[in-house]
Amino acid sequence: MPRKSNTRSAQGSGTIRQRKDGRWEARYTIGRDPGTGKQVQRSVYGATQQEVRKKLAQAVASLDNGDYFEPSKMTLARWVEIWLSEYMGDKKFLTIRHYKAQCKTHIVPSLGAVKLAELTTPQIQAFYNRLLRDGMAPKSVRNIHGILTKCLSTAVSVEYIRDNPASRTTLPRVEKKEIHPLTDEQVKDFLRVSAWDEYEILLKVILFTGLRESEAIGLTWDCIDFKAGTVKVCKQLQKRPLADGGFTFAPLKNDKTRILRPAPFVMELLERRKREQAAQRLKAGELWEGWQTAEEQKSALVFTTATGGNLSPQTVYNHYKKLAVQIGAPDSRVHDLRHTFAVLSLQNGDDVKTVQGNLGHATAAFTLDVYGHVSERMKEDSAARMQKYITNL
Repeated sequence: MPRKSNTRSAQGSGTIRQRKDGRWEARYTIGRDPGTGKQVQRSVYGATQQEVRKKLAQAVASLDNGDYFEPSKMTLARWVEIWLSEYMGDKKFLTIRHYKAQCKTHIVPSLGAVKLAELTTPQIQAFYNRLLRDGMAPKSVRNIHGILTKCLSTAVSVEYIRDNPASRTTLPRVEKKEIHPLTDEQVKDFLRVSAWDEYEILLKVILFTGLRESEAIGLTWDCIDFKAGTVKVCKQLQKRPLADGGFTFAPLKNDKTRILRPAPFVMELLERRKREQAAQRLKAGELWEGWQTAEEQKSALVFTTATGGNLSPQTVYNHYKKLAVQIGAPDSRVHDLRHTFAVLSLQNGDDVKTVQGNLGHATAAFTLDVYGHVSERMKEDSAARMQKYITNL
């Protein structure tokens, strides 16, 4: 026969009763609903009256001290949905798209059913370990960790959870990716095989300025100051799905405009490109889809198709690969031209801070970390300088 319900006041606040299933329950009031004015109550449970009394005392003490915490009952999947829709105001388009893809493909399918307040560090660690066992690269696992950490940090800031369980995980070690700049011989061969090629000027500008490909194809004439000999880098051209606007100007990777003062050779290339574009417009006639007046040209794209349209990164990449094969560097990418510029700059005496500024890196430490170890010539020059110092002692 079921035990009769036993209900009585707790010490100071709340009530304790024994349920029909034999367990004990304590109910207490945490405040009033601002909409209805009714009391909002919560319960704690235990196997014995003493256990429940202790939990009740702890809850009441938290309320009295002002540090009571109401755990969220929503699932991680629901919180991810809210986070992606409401807390992306400071993120760029491609960043948001990347976050959504990683959440949909990896985070939600593996952890989405877990209640946000019950998500533990061991669960997240097991998730990361499983990704590694399935063949995911350590860098990609770290990338997913970064997204999940940001998501849960926001949950902490809005007081849905007390702390971030992802912050205590152990992440896999990432091997530094080797870069492959062109050699001096390959640079010479590239200058030779690309001469008067359709994409010659664009690729040479990237090689001798270190511009990212998206920055180069997004360069506009109002950013070129021939009199001062400078190039302003303030935006990039991104390819987006047609539903999201297609090709669109977007902020730079680190949002910092930079002013380059390239070699006169580069400025001469850009002057040649201006003449070349004017000739293309005349040749295209009614098919020309670019600028129409001298005033419009001032803010028009520098590098365009023969009919004035914007360049596609994939087309530029495919074209460069053909040239790369001719110089004995079949695995080289357009981005390796940027690496080549950095290495050549360091080899020829530019300080790291200058190279950092030209490349648009956030810190000189990052520049040094990426490029400081790649040049054997730099090591040889260092040894020669030290030998000279020793000899002169």
